[in-house]
This record gives sequence, C-alpha cells and structure tokens, in this order.
Amino acid sequence: MRFVKGHGTENDFVILPDPDGELELSAARVAALCDRRAGIGADGVLRVTRTKLSPEVADQAGEAEWFMDYRNADGGVAEMCGNGTRVFARYLVESGLADEGEFGVATRAGVKRVRLARGGGDVSVDMGAPRVLGESRAVVGGRGYEGVRVDMGNPHLACVIGDPVAGLDLTRQPAFDPEVFPHGVNVELLNAVGPRRVVMRVHERGVGETRSCGTGTVASAVAAARLAGETTGTWEVEVPGGTLTVTLDEHTSHLAGPAVLVASGEILI
Repeated sequence: MRFVKGHGTENDFVILPDPDGELELSAARVAALCDRRAGIGADGVLRVTRTKLSPEVADQAGEAEWFMDYRNADGGVAEMCGNGTRVFARYLVESGLADEGEFGVATRAGVKRVRLARGGGDVSVDMGAPRVLGESRAVVGGRGYEGVRVDMGNPHLACVIGDPVAGLDLTRQPAFDPEVFPHGVNVELLNAVGPRRVVMRVHERGVGETRSCGTGTVASAVAAARLAGETTGTWEVEVPGGTLTVTLDEHTSHLAGPAVLVASGEILI
C-alpha cells in the first residue's frame, strides 16, 4: 500500500492515494496504519479518491474533483478535519493532481475551498460558517468547565477556562453530556492570553489529545470572540504543534497555517 505522511501544526495524517476507489479501508486497517508503534503512526487517515466515484459525495463532483475520505485514528469515519483538508490540498498540488491557487475539496461536510501555492507557505481553507448551538459542560480531572457548543461540520465543545491549559490531564476523554453529544465530541480547553490571541489544547473523539485540531481551532476562536463580545475578526490560536490563524466574518470562517509532507513509501499491512 502506497502512502504519504504529512502534518499541519503537528496534527499528522497518513495519506492514501486511491484515485479509482479500489482500496478496501476497514476500521481495523485504519487503526493499524495510525498505530505509532506497529504502524506508520498518525491522528487520522486521508484517502484520496475521485469525488465522482464516491456515492456519498458524488453530488459534489461538479465543484471538487477529489474527495477527502477522512478517518479518525480509531478507524471511525469523520465528517470533517480542518488540518486534514489543508494537508490533503498540499498533497494534491505537490503530486500534480491539482493546480496551485484556489480549488474545492469534497468532504462529508460539503465542499471546502482551499488556497495554496506550490512549494510551501501557508494553506488556507474556507471552513464555512460556524454554528453555535448553545452551551454545555465538560469535566476534566474532576473539575467542570462551561463551554460553547460549536458545529463545524463535526461537533465541538469549546471551553474558555481560568486554569492554565498546560496543567490539564487530557490523557483521558473529558466527560460530557451524552444526550447533547450522542456521537461524541471534540473538547477544546483554552485561555485568552492577549488581544485576539488564545492558547488551546484539544481532546479529539476517536483519537485522544492531538497536537492541533483545525476545526477545534475555529471553534475556540468562536468561543473566545463570544467572551470578548465580538463576532468577527482575526484570531491567533497557539496549539502544542504551532500557531494557526482564524478569521471570522459575517458569512464564514477561514483557517490558515502550515501544511507539510514529510515522507512517502509503501507499507505491508
């Protein structure tokens, strides 16, 4: 099986080229690929296949030639991944499957428009309009934190907290209300550290704590903006793997940051 390894602010992915949709990608195979000791190691898998050959998104083929079939590290299918979309776009351009500039990527959360140049630099993706669905609560280390429910095509609970995020134990899934989040949730814990600047850590459903999360970064910017009484503006979000820029306007949100490819080869699993 051919693969490429890439990451966006150390949120890392195994990219599987499958242009003709022939690859059998079971949950067990995804989990094996993402295993950091027995496999390649990653937070998720990005299968690259033609949109028109993918029944669940074939209606997007007129806007996007390529479908990002994203799976979490536990093998579960996911709707959307912001950093994954940026890494996926970098792969398409560097492999000659797409031209630099702006183009669409098909996802289970709809077509996402990306912009990038060949050879490096930031990759920007239009993440769509965040949907604020109310409030809920997460419990970490026995302490409860109030948060904002944000739908980014996948579910988030972004909690602005008073405790330093560096001291939190995210080795375990934070507790949450299963009636509010029946399919699980990505939990972000964040501090505001300056004007339109926050520090964030995240526990992703089906993965665990990751070094970065693109959709979670946008959800965190939305939560921080609400706390400041704002709805628009540009926010810098520091994550363990680097810094991402989130721009909120009246109609949509944009996520920008580095996306790099680091290795390619074959694996026999």
